[in-house]
Amino acid sequence: MLKQLFEAAAQDAATREREISIEQLAETASRVSPPVNAYDSLAKSPHIKLIAEIKRASPSRGDLAEIPDAAKLAVGYQSAGAHAISVLTERTGFKGSLADLADVSAAVSIPTLRKDFISSEYQILEAKVAGASMILLILAHLDSESFVRLFKFAHSVGLGVLVETHNEAEIDAAGDIGAQLIGINTRDLKTFKTDIGLFERMATRLPGESIKVAESSVRELGDVQRYRDAGADVVLVGEALVTGDYADLIPRIVSVS
Repeated sequence: MLKQLFEAAAQDAATREREISIEQLAETASRVSPPVNAYDSLAKSPHIKLIAEIKRASPSRGDLAEIPDAAKLAVGYQSAGAHAISVLTERTGFKGSLADLADVSAAVSIPTLRKDFISSEYQILEAKVAGASMILLILAHLDSESFVRLFKFAHSVGLGVLVETHNEAEIDAAGDIGAQLIGINTRDLKTFKTDIGLFERMATRLPGESIKVAESSVRELGDVQRYRDAGADVVLVGEALVTGDYADLIPRIVSVS
């Protein structure tokens, strides 16, 4: 499934590139104002921080929420206390779009994350043009050379990087490059099964100075507390927010210490 998602995302980007060249996109990106600094906004604090996700669907669960107005939901997340907004822009499995990212980035004052299956500089430039503060790079798919190239390119255009890991080797690769924001996704991207204990088992391997992000598996407040107790500085939550009462849940999440 992961390979197919990366292929679909790359094909969509290639279609857009036939209309707007990478040179044209780079020129547009060069005129975009610097985004909110994601690393500063998500820095360690006495309470856990929250990346709240705009998520309509997933390959494993199907449709989750209609979300007719992504910007309106993002403003609600921000008002409730979220520290950043993750916007799924992948079309085939998650029903997202770059338009969502652009709308959300224009509507909120906190950082936005382009959450997608990124494998090219073109996709990173698209994120910059859409107003994102950071992008996601998934080490489960990217080879070492591609990861290093894309990581450095993102920083060169002023974007932060959330490096997503699933095992010790990937954590070491993120640490070796000096990643400031490292996530452990407790969802297996091949089977889509979740294991919250994965973060608890591997968090001690994360570099001490890094901002540690726990991704997936949050169904109730107790899951957030488990992540915090295991060393998480930030938690990324999507499904629980779009299917539940985010106005009630977000203040309780960000109060976890």
